This record gives sequence, structure tokens and C-alpha cells, in this order.
Amino acid sequence: MRHPHDVPTLRDGSGPDQVTIRAHRADDAPGSLEQCHDPLSRQWTTVPLEYTLDDARRFVTQAMPGGWRDDTEWGFAVEAVDDTGMPRYAGTISLRDEGQGRAEVAYGAHPWVRGRGVMERALRLLLTWGFEERGLETVIWWANKGNWASRKVAWRLGFAIEGAPRHWLPQRGRLLDSWVGTLLAGDPMHPTTRWYDVPRLPGDGLVLRRHTDADVPRIVEACRDPLTSGWIGAIPAPFDEGDARSWLDSLAERHASGTAVSWAVADPTTDALIGSVDLFDVRAGRDAEIGYWLHPEGRGRGLAVQMCRLVLRHAFVGEEDGGLGLRRVRAVAAEGNARSRSVLERSGMQQQGRERLLVLTRDGLVDGAVYDVLAEDLRP
Repeated sequence: MRHPHDVPTLRDGSGPDQVTIRAHRADDAPGSLEQCHDPLSRQWTTVPLEYTLDDARRFVTQAMPGGWRDDTEWGFAVEAVDDTGMPRYAGTISLRDEGQGRAEVAYGAHPWVRGRGVMERALRLLLTWGFEERGLETVIWWANKGNWASRKVAWRLGFAIEGAPRHWLPQRGRLLDSWVGTLLAGDPMHPTTRWYDVPRLPGDGLVLRRHTDADVPRIVEACRDPLTSGWIGAIPAPFDEGDARSWLDSLAERHASGTAVSWAVADPTTDALIGSVDLFDVRAGRDAEIGYWLHPEGRGRGLAVQMCRLVLRHAFVGEEDGGLGLRRVRAVAAEGNARSRSVLERSGMQQQGRERLLVLTRDGLVDGAVYDVLAEDLRP
């Protein structure tokens, strides 16, 4: 008969594809030390910066077994097969008992195993065990805001992202903004929402790609431009680097929540940002709205029409072929913004009406022209 404090060994797969979760051993200490010295581990966890091999030994031989003895934390070492065909320490995962059928999940991967799907498989073993063997009802996930790798693993496991409490998670004397999500017993352990990637779309004289931090100075220049900020009233004034980074954060959040796909429009030779275009308010299988702006250096070259056409094509391509599989794309332009309306019309969109006080400009609300295009309108 198994003692309740014995650590089970659980496996997924076999041979070189096998992932195992098991009790920590003394020989895991060097791998734990390497993991805790990794820059990403230091950035996103509370591991002491002066972490030593002795600390690692205490962690694997005392702290983790101690959690099992007092039933406060059920921790497992993750083991996977490396490129040489040998089993190797790959990280630590655990469920921290919160009582009354509740637990917090925690996980950290050794650098060598990231990007291989190992932690997701290990966590599936852990969560299934927790629900079935420990009778858990709710598992909660916390992460520092901005830890997209942790959030994507949680999303793949079916966690519902419940909120973003500010100044909640302590780290080295500071309280950081956070994300929180939950997974309930009986929930499907697969994504329940979409997470949109940003595919690279090449064109003639431009390329659509993901925004990067290197784009910040050009974003600031574009959003300080009177023409751009005049027609897009939501742009803060004055606009600075902090505003640009907040905007990039909002794009990442919309991708993760499945509500938008946003592209930087870049020069194919220099990669300098010359605009931005996005599909937002996406309703999967139905419709979305298109919006865009150009850096002053991108104007007068026919780029706006081309980038809109690339995005519309992507919107209507089926999901099985890498697109969004939408039926309709809509757009709104200030009635007096003749240039923007011309771009929409030359991109294949048709005006469907006019709404009063629809568009917010720098000078206030103005009437708007409403456009749309259907998938069949753009088919040859």
C-alpha cells in the first residue's frame, strides 16, 4: 500500500518522446542551479539572485520532500530525453495546497527544454493527478504581467484568464502587476479561446510583420504627426515612448485574447516601420474591423492600399490555410477624411452608410462613413 507522502512517478509517451514527472533527487541539484541562474527564471520568479549549489541541494532534498511530508506542496521534477537520448532534468512543477479542494499551480522550465512542449505535457500529468487523486475542484494560476511564455502554457491547458490585479505579486521588495486564471475539475484541458499569431505577409515594397520594441521610436514619430493624431483622437497627446510601449502591450493582449491581429508595416530592405495595420474586434468565423495608420515616410507611395489588401486577403483565407476564415470586414472613416476613404475604396471596400458623431478625432466627434467588404467580393 502506497504511503500518502510517497511521490508517484507519472509518464507521458515512451522512448525518446517520453516525459516523466517524479520525486526530486539529489542529482537534480546542478540542473536546478542552472535553471535558477537563467536570466528568464530570474526575471519572472522570486528565486534569490545569489542562489548557490547548496541552495539547490536544499531545494531538491529538503524543500520539495518537505512539501509532501506536511501536505502543503506536491512538487515533481520534470524529466525528458535530451538530444543525446539520455533522460535529463527539465524543470520543476508543483501544486500548492490551498485547502478546501483548491491549489495553486507553479512551474519553471530548465532553458534546454523550452519550446519543446515538455512543460505542457508534464503539467497535464500533474493537473490530471491533482483532480483525480487529490480531489481538487479549482486550480489557480498566477504570473507576473508580461510573462507571455507562462501565460501561453496556461492557455494551452485551458485556464480561463480571469483578470490582471495590479501591484499584487511580490518580487524582491516590489509588488508587480499580475495575471490570474483558473481551471476547474471537468474543464476541457485545451484552449477555449483563440490566440492569434502574426504571420509575415510580404508585399511589393513592404512587408507586414510583428511589432517589436525596436519600432518604438518610429511609433512615437508617427503618433506625434499632426495628420495621424488629428484623425485618430484616441492617441494621447503628447505621445511618448511610454505610450508606445503601452500600446504594444495592448496589441499583445489582444492577440492573446483572440480579439485582434496587428501588423507592423515595414520597409523590406531596412525593416524600418512605415505604418501599422490591424484587424480588431474579431468575431471568429464572422467579421472584424480594419484600421491603419502610416508613418509620414510611408505616405504617397501606394502602400496603404497594398497593406489593406494583404490584410483583407488574410482575413478571408480559411483557417485551415493559415488565415482567419472571416466572412466580412468592416471599416469606419471620418466623413471628411478623403484620403482614408479613398484607401478603403481602392482596397475593395464599399460604403454602406453614414453614421452621425461616430468617429473621435482630435477636435471631437464627427460623422463617419461606414464601409465593408465580403469574402466573395474579393474572390476572382
